[in-house]
Amino acid sequence: MGSKLLLKDLSLTLQDHQKIAIIGRNGVGKSTLLGLLDGSDDEYIGEVNLKKGAVVLSTRQEHAEVGDMTVIEYILSELPEYSRLKQIIESYPELQAPSDQDLSEYSDAIERFAILDYYRAEDKILQELEKYQLDSTVAASPLKNLSGGQKRFVELVKIAESHVDLALIDEPTNHMDYVAKTEFISWLKACPYAVVLVSHDRDVLANVDTIIEIKDQKADVFNGNYDAYLKQNSHSTLQGIDQYEIQLKTLQNVKKQLAEANRKKASSSKTPNPFIPMIRRFEKEIARLEATAVKPSFWIDQDSIDEQQGRVVEKYDKYKARNIRVKTEQASKHHQALLQVHKLSLGYTKELFSDISFILNTGDRLELRGRNGAGKSTLVRAILGHIKSSQLGCQSFAGEIEVFNALRVGYYEQEIDISLLKMTLAEAIEQVYHEASQPINLEKIMSLANQYLFEPERDLKLTLEKLSGGQKARFQLIKMLCNEPNMLILDEPTNHLDLPSIEELEKSLINYSGAILYVSHDNYFRDKIGGEIVQI
Repeated sequence: MGSKLLLKDLSLTLQDHQKIAIIGRNGVGKSTLLGLLDGSDDEYIGEVNLKKGAVVLSTRQEHAEVGDMTVIEYILSELPEYSRLKQIIESYPELQAPSDQDLSEYSDAIERFAILDYYRAEDKILQELEKYQLDSTVAASPLKNLSGGQKRFVELVKIAESHVDLALIDEPTNHMDYVAKTEFISWLKACPYAVVLVSHDRDVLANVDTIIEIKDQKADVFNGNYDAYLKQNSHSTLQGIDQYEIQLKTLQNVKKQLAEANRKKASSSKTPNPFIPMIRRFEKEIARLEATAVKPSFWIDQDSIDEQQGRVVEKYDKYKARNIRVKTEQASKHHQALLQVHKLSLGYTKELFSDISFILNTGDRLELRGRNGAGKSTLVRAILGHIKSSQLGCQSFAGEIEVFNALRVGYYEQEIDISLLKMTLAEAIEQVYHEASQPINLEKIMSLANQYLFEPERDLKLTLEKLSGGQKARFQLIKMLCNEPNMLILDEPTNHLDLPSIEELEKSLINYSGAILYVSHDNYFRDKIGGEIVQI
């Protein structure tokens, strides 16, 4: 595909009503596979065959060309057959002398419009939008005025209200709160047609019936949900490691035989030399073995590894795939107060919330929980503003925020600061380190890029705006940790990260001795990190 081979020898059959999730590291071809299925990507060799008459609809990533349409207009225009049928129905009464064919077409359109329940389409769309906290005012607004998260919700409503055979959805639950995610998962389970989605949200993966993992230019199919995938992946990966070891030992043995044959050839005086055919045979076998003994990307989740015996764990540690290395500097384990919020009420023209109180000491974990718009981000921004002695960005109606002298905070935010987007990755790393008054040089930048799975020679020259969602998330981790913080503030840190990266982050946070204040709608992440819950 294109200048880079992403997938080869892929065979896949989709059944009616099947719910499939595609997982894999950043850049392996997950979104490309969706493009093959909806026809937007034609750079492939092979065949993609759809059932005759099958209707496929995918979530749109870019909205520039439809930005002036209102939300309701856009969704209606994307519904299969809606625009065509509506045009026939509305234009028929204006015909001067309609023919029998016109009448037949008009009657068929009315019947089809009713079958698809399009007479109630607008009301149903408004109801679905409300589930994602998009009210009638938003529905009547131009699409270009919406945030990235809101546009994602619009795409999901479009899919939910469409009558299709196959829906293709890319990262559906990013930016969702826990109520909206519950609504989406309920829809997914009840959905009457096939769905293929790209997601690393483990709450979503727990509710699909097939998982396709793309790695090493192959697509491995695992029947069942996330728990079934973990068991099957653990078993197949351990088998794969054994097979890889056998290949390496075989290669080593043939190389020894080749060396011995070369030694005997050198000491032989016979003509023709009887060892030459043997040497050629060994060289041919070595070339074959080296071509096939390519190290696969081995990854097993930590819980499954913990169930294995010591020898197996040692073998896995020897061959496992590279992962990001999240190095959280160990804060002082001396128990000390870092941050206190006392009876705080914040808002803008009116209060968003009131009477919020908590204190964070070294080692504490605290989750801010609430719906989108409840004020979680407002509270986080107010805390950060108080730490930096800058304006809060909102109005304080009552209460106070107290920051203690020992506090050094690291902040993981979902959106990269706009001032950094035009910088190259190297320039942005240098900038955030300078802002944190931390030493930085080219060697350190190269080391950080390698540590977070960037390809230094290529990626350090890219501007941040050209990075993928997963790459941007890894940059945010670099930024968060650059000042050796003793308190972390995390805003949906698992969005865009793949499963191995999420697990590495969780492991690092569990071992982190500083305080953590976090917002997450990932139930697996919340169970791992735990802590007190403050409901906003």
